[in-house]
Amino acid sequence: MYKMIVSDLDESLLNDAGQVSERDRATILRLQAQQIKFVPNTGRGFASVQALLKTIGTYQQPDQYVISYNGGVVVANQANQILRHHYLPFAVADQLYRLALAEPDLGIHLYTVHHVYVRNLDANEVSYIKSRGVDVLPLTGADLSAFAKRPIVKIIMKNLDPEKLAAFRARAERQVAEPLTVTYSSNRYVEFNPANVNKGSATLELGQALGIKPEEIIALGDNDNDFSMIQAAGCGVAVQNAVPHIKEAANLILTANNNQDPITEIYQRLFQ
Repeated sequence: MYKMIVSDLDESLLNDAGQVSERDRATILRLQAQQIKFVPNTGRGFASVQALLKTIGTYQQPDQYVISYNGGVVVANQANQILRHHYLPFAVADQLYRLALAEPDLGIHLYTVHHVYVRNLDANEVSYIKSRGVDVLPLTGADLSAFAKRPIVKIIMKNLDPEKLAAFRARAERQVAEPLTVTYSSNRYVEFNPANVNKGSATLELGQALGIKPEEIIALGDNDNDFSMIQAAGCGVAVQNAVPHIKEAANLILTANNNQDPITEIYQRLFQ
């Protein structure tokens, strides 16, 4: 008997327009009526998913949750109470930022607890962010000294060429002494979180706090930063548009892609 579904958002739950389908919205409400928790598990900050929470009926509701920043922050929806947090050491974030500044073709996103700061975004990235409803602020300066006393949850770099992202990752891992969790997402980002912080570990942390066993959890995802939760959950589910190694790790591969009501297919296959 499954008691919780954790779901990636972009390219998994959400369609290409950045929306949850009406059919999936109805299915999520049906799951909640059956006491099945539905928890967004996203690389985004929790502030950017508030409109989605209103759509699926968990906005400001007690005993409802969001896992954000790839597991960096776990939030109770009522009053957006932070339950767990894992921050990047400032020196590490600063070093990653300065390394990225040396690469003019990399976009940079810096995530604090409540805000997203961006630099060097091209038109494609501006359009993508706008379609996801993410509010951003400009990031300036030759270093992150302005953030020295502010918690930094993660930092990510953007380029549509995976080879450039891989090259930056390799360079960062050579030069940054601190261990990191490094993943790819949305076929455009390389993401840096603290070591051992990921969607899977946060899923298990939340499950333990709620008295839900790993085998009672379903995880839905599509990309590299979803791998840990696909492995951690009792039933890891890949949308049809998932990258190959996510499909290989999943217990169930949907016939539906992210535009074809994936939550409804999960309901039909696992709850009926």
